[in-house]
Amino acid sequence: MLTLKPLFFACALTLLIATLSTFDVVAHGQNNKNKLPEIGISGFSVLSLDKERQIGKAMMRQLRASQPIIQDPVLIEYINHLGNQLVKNAQDVNYAFKFFLINNNELNAFAFFGGHVGIHSGLLTTADNESELASVIAHEISHVTQRHLARRLESQSQSQSLTMAGMVSGILLALVNPTVGMAALSASMAASQQASINYTRGNEKEADRVGIALLANSNFDPQGAPNFFSKMSEKYRYASKPPAMLLTHPLPESRIADARQRAHKYSVRPVPPSLQFELAKSRIKARYQGNAKDNIAYYKMILAKKKYTIKAAAQYGLALAYLDNKQSLQAKSILEVLKKNDKNNLFYIDALTDVYLALHEYEQAFAMLEPLTLLMPNNQVISLNYGNALLTAKKYDQAASVIQDFLLISPNNFIAYDILTSVYRAQGKTGLMHIHKAEVLGLLGAYQKAVDELQTSYNLVADQPLLQKRIKARILQFQEQENKLKRL
Repeated sequence: MLTLKPLFFACALTLLIATLSTFDVVAHGQNNKNKLPEIGISGFSVLSLDKERQIGKAMMRQLRASQPIIQDPVLIEYINHLGNQLVKNAQDVNYAFKFFLINNNELNAFAFFGGHVGIHSGLLTTADNESELASVIAHEISHVTQRHLARRLESQSQSQSLTMAGMVSGILLALVNPTVGMAALSASMAASQQASINYTRGNEKEADRVGIALLANSNFDPQGAPNFFSKMSEKYRYASKPPAMLLTHPLPESRIADARQRAHKYSVRPVPPSLQFELAKSRIKARYQGNAKDNIAYYKMILAKKKYTIKAAAQYGLALAYLDNKQSLQAKSILEVLKKNDKNNLFYIDALTDVYLALHEYEQAFAMLEPLTLLMPNNQVISLNYGNALLTAKKYDQAASVIQDFLLISPNNFIAYDILTSVYRAQGKTGLMHIHKAEVLGLLGAYQKAVDELQTSYNLVADQPLLQKRIKARILQFQEQENKLKRL
């Protein structure tokens, strides 16, 4: 996996926008001069929707380069399905939302320009049910649909601008780790700190109101919001270091009471436990937390004592822990039973593929995945698993074909380009390998490195003039993307 240093914005305006969009400053005192602009009017005079999208894409590339984003097709599929369940019931949606997980146990979630919503894995494993998780996502969606980021920018432009000195090193850090990032930025923000907190409280109240309505309209339990608020407040009441989420989303008792009052306006909706949510929790714990032996002991214990919400999810967690501990046969026996009872479940299919590859049972992997490519064409879990299985079995041409077809539908898929790079490396097709490595670097915002890769590939495909023309065109595209950042 590529490791790159964080890449920062090339101009002061983008730095200011990133700062205003990523954290809410905790301060004391009173200032009633800063009034909320009217929704639907403000924000547009400062920042167009098109520019928001450009900035959002740039920030996402920087996050890929600097943060442990979970590149796991099953979890990506789950969190986007959950997020889009909410988005389809939201008002004033101007973007195709993208949801992603960061491998971090700290409780935090954030939204930024272009409909990007990040959720720390610790938030998912802390939630007791899917309605609690959905309440956090609904709140972040509401920040975006209400254009709070652009409105805050307009508010700041009407008062006192922030100085740029000292901001650069803390901006992306503040996005995902406010505890450190806010300290790095505190000196430069002192001048406008009080105006920011009053404006923020209005934003939070509005996002709570819109988010709880969205939760109810999407068939989740509206009590999920106040329940999760109360859980966090109680857990960290006496903590010397509150979680990042409470720094960016202050949680006074009045806000919890208000949220509970709002939730009571909706009918009681008993929501049964979600298998997909419980499977996602098990996957994060077994694959991204702890160690294999401890996880095996944990899942054996909760299965023996029946301390689980859904038995199948606990069994799935045990199977993943076995697989991680190189006990592939034990994992196989559990997963094949689970899949037999739920044959199209993507969690089971993905894990079983890993088991079959670990046991070199390639034909069984193909027999499982090939029919699913027809049933669920271009589904990222199926396509990427199938492509990786073909790569592992050294069926390189078929692997390349599967991934190329998938990239026609999902042209910015990080994992797909990584697989294709491995395919061409294994085939000794170094020119094509460098071309696709450039795409991986482009998704990380490392445009100059991407251009270097393309220039290397250009010299390696001298016998393919048409491909050389495409390489030249792609170099110009990367250079234009870099120049767009400078023009923001």
